[in-house]
Amino acid sequence: MTTETPRWFTSSYSSNGGACVEVAVNLVASRGVVPVRDSKVPAGSVLTVPAASFAAFVCGVADGTFGAG
Repeated sequence: MTTETPRWFTSSYSSNGGACVEVAVNLVASRGVVPVRDSKVPAGSVLTVPAASFAAFVCGVADGTFGAG
């Protein structure tokens, strides 16, 4: 069992007035997950996403899969 804790960061692209999410990619190697949380509520709930699913989401955002509305 690992005692590794998440090291949270916010993307440098998140300069939109604080409506951001934080991720902790340091747990990918040891646990295979990417924790995600609301940057405004750091003590709140954490969504734990499988690393492969998170990677697919990031690729989808980057290539415009989700569109802009």
